[in-house]
Amino acid sequence: MPNPAPADLVVYGTVLTVDDSRPTAEALAVTGGRIAAVGSRSDVAPHVGPDTEVVELGDGCVLPGFVEAHGHPLMEAIVLADRIVDIRPVTMRGVDEVLAAIAGEVAKRGSDGAYLNGWDPLLQEGLPEPTLAWLDAQAPDTTLVIIHNSGHKAYFNSTAARSLGLDRDTPDPKGASYGRDADGELDGTAVESAAVFSLIGGVTDVAGYPAMLLAETARLNRAGLTTCSEMAFDPMFRPALDALRGDLTVRLRTYEMSTAAMTTTETLDNGDDVVRQVGIKIWVDGSPWIGNIDLSFPYLDTDATRAIGVTPGSCGCANYTREQLTEIVAAYFPLGWQMACHVQGDNGVDTILDVYEQALREHPRDDHRLRLEHVGAITDEQLRRAHDMGVTCSIFVDQIHYWGDVLVDGLFGPEHANRWMPCGSAVATGMRISLHNDPPVTPEEPLRNIAVAVTRTAPSGRVLGPEQRITVDQAIRAQTLDAAWQLFSDDVIGSLEVGKYADLVVLSADPREVPPETIADLDVRATYLAGRRVHSA
Repeated sequence: MPNPAPADLVVYGTVLTVDDSRPTAEALAVTGGRIAAVGSRSDVAPHVGPDTEVVELGDGCVLPGFVEAHGHPLMEAIVLADRIVDIRPVTMRGVDEVLAAIAGEVAKRGSDGAYLNGWDPLLQEGLPEPTLAWLDAQAPDTTLVIIHNSGHKAYFNSTAARSLGLDRDTPDPKGASYGRDADGELDGTAVESAAVFSLIGGVTDVAGYPAMLLAETARLNRAGLTTCSEMAFDPMFRPALDALRGDLTVRLRTYEMSTAAMTTTETLDNGDDVVRQVGIKIWVDGSPWIGNIDLSFPYLDTDATRAIGVTPGSCGCANYTREQLTEIVAAYFPLGWQMACHVQGDNGVDTILDVYEQALREHPRDDHRLRLEHVGAITDEQLRRAHDMGVTCSIFVDQIHYWGDVLVDGLFGPEHANRWMPCGSAVATGMRISLHNDPPVTPEEPLRNIAVAVTRTAPSGRVLGPEQRITVDQAIRAQTLDAAWQLFSDDVIGSLEVGKYADLVVLSADPREVPPETIADLDVRATYLAGRRVHSA
């Protein structure tokens, strides 16, 4: 046989393909952005030509580019830009530092308004209660908006309310609310996306947004990510995406937010392999860190729960009724859309599974890949039911790394905390799962997701539910191929197979060969999108 055409790139070393027919290889070749060959060194050597870039991995390892199955890059581009101050616990753990950042931003911005993101009284112990009186005292004449780290709540002062035209007569958006005192006046709180996002609408610099988004994709590339979903897509971002399509270094799969209008301008046949809308995002409940998830069991009565405003004995709540969810799903699912539903509490899981079951009964579809997002308190029985229905889960396992001890000691006690984010039970059903970070809630850290799924180690070093651990290989699949499958993209990405895009991540070592607790510390040496290096350490 004649030699093949010279490749653009050939990589020699440890190749983890995430392809069951050939799990490992010694080399791969890339031509025209696609994988042209995978195999032994001798198999791939004929693809080397005079202009081929040849990379020797040495002690490193190459995998498919990581996939963030539940992200918010279009919003993170804004909240991590310089107009909103990052006070997340991963940035500022001390209360004094947080309070100094607030005071400094108020003084700096004046009439332009101060906006901060990342308030978290569970991890930043000792924060004051952000009452309206406290907020007004921090900024008597300046707009002040502070977003909770979960993204499900925000605090705003009286000046902010006036500037936005919010008052006691402002109606609550569907699925969201503005807090009110006993007299019906606004108390300076906003809960859930429709209320929270409206508070920061004025800080986005439209002209500067493309640079913000490119900075965001570079941030994703540094973590080894080559594909990211956008789970709260708003059509207002479409012109920016269209303008930047040729410059993006991350593939985007968007899920449009279900709104009161319940309409989408996109069709199923839209976009391309770089940017495409694949689904619709819906919500059952909110965040465990603010007390509004729909549970069958109560929060504990502790300093932690009191700090986040949970009434003793509360089992949380849902933000949408079954009837509302049925209406939303019925508007989109019959048109062929995939649905992805945020749900944390086990009561909420029952609700959305009932809704999904009705939709599948009325509009059967062989390959729907209906999704559940986060699923902190999902039970084994619910996982089996979901799998039997063809429903898949995207699991926020990194919560154990940050809030694991809080879950045990502060919120739910060991019985429920030890099976929080139950990856082991999910894969035991045969379900294909993904792992995600929900950035900016936690940083983009797919390697830590893998480590946490394998070890389930909380900050104190205790292991939460060792029976819920999964293997390194299972965790890698959940961060690559199975995540791509959830995004209806496994035909072109997610594994290193001939014909798929050469989306690659080069690590400093084989994650299967290092102690699991050190996987998060591996270096991302390089990231490639369609064979083009988009990050180099």
